[in-house]
Amino acid sequence: MTTLTLATRWNPIDWPLTHGPIPYAVLAAGWVALLALCLGRERSWWRFRLPAALITAAALSLLLGVVVDGWWHPFPEGTPRYVTWWVAVALLGFCLAGYRMRRLSWPRRGLALGLSGLVLLMAASEVNIGFGQFPSGRVMLAPWLTRTDDTVAVKVAQTLSARPGQVLDEVWQPPANLPDKGTVSVVPIPGTRSGFKARDAYVYLPPAYQATPRPMLPVVVMLSGQPGVPGDWVLAGQINEALDAFAAQHGGLAPIVVMPDQLGSTWANTLCLDSKIAKVQTYLAVDVPNWIQRNLQAASGRKSWAIGGASMGGTCALQLGVNAPDVYGIVLDMSGQEEPTLGTRADTVKAAFGGDGAKFDAVDPLHVMARRRFPDTSVALVVGETDTEFRPQMEKVYQAVQAAGMKAKFELMPGSHGWVVFRPGIVQQIPWLAQQTGLTR
Repeated sequence: MTTLTLATRWNPIDWPLTHGPIPYAVLAAGWVALLALCLGRERSWWRFRLPAALITAAALSLLLGVVVDGWWHPFPEGTPRYVTWWVAVALLGFCLAGYRMRRLSWPRRGLALGLSGLVLLMAASEVNIGFGQFPSGRVMLAPWLTRTDDTVAVKVAQTLSARPGQVLDEVWQPPANLPDKGTVSVVPIPGTRSGFKARDAYVYLPPAYQATPRPMLPVVVMLSGQPGVPGDWVLAGQINEALDAFAAQHGGLAPIVVMPDQLGSTWANTLCLDSKIAKVQTYLAVDVPNWIQRNLQAASGRKSWAIGGASMGGTCALQLGVNAPDVYGIVLDMSGQEEPTLGTRADTVKAAFGGDGAKFDAVDPLHVMARRRFPDTSVALVVGETDTEFRPQMEKVYQAVQAAGMKAKFELMPGSHGWVVFRPGIVQQIPWLAQQTGLTR
C-alpha cells in the first residue's frame, strides 16, 4: 500500500488511484450514472429502448471479443475476464445514452453523454486497479513529467573495480559531491548484427556512474511485457526511483539498467527468438551487449550481467538465460510464461519456424533445460499469488530450473498479473540483483 508523505498529501497528482477514496468515489459515481441511464418514465423506454440497449451492448461486447481474441489476438493468453466485463459495462453506458438521444433536448443530451462518460471512467478505473498501471496521477503523467536525456554520458573516466573475493561496495568511497539521483536517457540501440528495427531504449545510470574514479558497475537488461514500450519500466514501473532509493543506501551504487526494445512496436510479439519473425535473440545477446560495451564503462562477464523482465519480458529473460548463458549469468523472470507463445504451440511454430517443431524445441527454455544443466546461472522467479494464469506456469518453470541445476528462488507477491506485482516486485529484487552481480555482499 502506498503511504503518502505530508508533502504529497496536498498534491492531487500523488493521490492513489488504485485504493482509497478516489477509486471508491469513481465506482459509486459510475454505478449511479449507469442506474440513471437505465431509468425512464415512458413505457416505450422499458418495452423497447432499454432492451434494445442491453441487446446492442451485449452484441458489441461479443463482437469485440471475437475481433480482439479471435482475429487480432494481441494477448496470447486472451483478454483477462475482468477487462472484458468492464469493457461491456462501458459499452452499455454508451448504448443507453445513444438510445436516449432522439427524445432528448440538447442540454439533456449533454447530460446523457456526461453520465456515459462517468460509466467509462468507472470501467477504466477498475481495469487500472486490476492491472496497477497507474497507481497515481504522477505515474499517469510520467511521460510528460519524467526528465530524460537524448544521450548517455560517454565521457571516459578513471575506473575502479573490486579485487578478487571482494564486492564493489567494499572498495568504493563515494565523493562528497555525488548527485542524489541517477539519470535516465533515451537512446537508439541499432540492430547491427540482427537487422532488428528496435525503438529507442531507456538507460538508467546511477549516481556513482557520474563519479571519478567511476566504479565498474554491473549491468541489468530489463524487458517490458507485451503489449508494451521500452520505457514501461520507467514510466509505469518507476524503476529509476527504486534504483535511486537503493543507491541512497549504498553510497550512490546501483546497477546500470538498460531497457531495450524486444517488440518493434507496441502490439507486436517477436517471441524473443531468432526466427522468421525477427532475429531478436541476436539483438539482445549481441547487439545490445555490444552497444553497452562501446558506449558505457561497465563491468564485464556473465557474472556481472543480468537480464530480467515481466510477463512476456520475463519469458524472454529466461530464454536468453538458457540460450545465451555466456552473456547473462543472472535471470529475473517475473510472471513469465512456460514457453514463448502466440496463443497455441501450433500457431507459434508455424509463424516462427514454418511448422518445424524441432527448431522450436531447440530454443524453447523447458526443452533446453531438459537436456542441459546450468549450475553457474542464478534465477529468481516472481509471480502474483492470485495469478491463476501465470502462477501454474511459473511453478512448472521453477521445477525445470531446479532440475537444470540453477541456483533458483521462487517468490510470491500479493496480487495477480500486472504492475500491481511488477512494481513492488522490482523493488524487492534489486538487492538480490546487486548481490548476484557482485555489487554488494
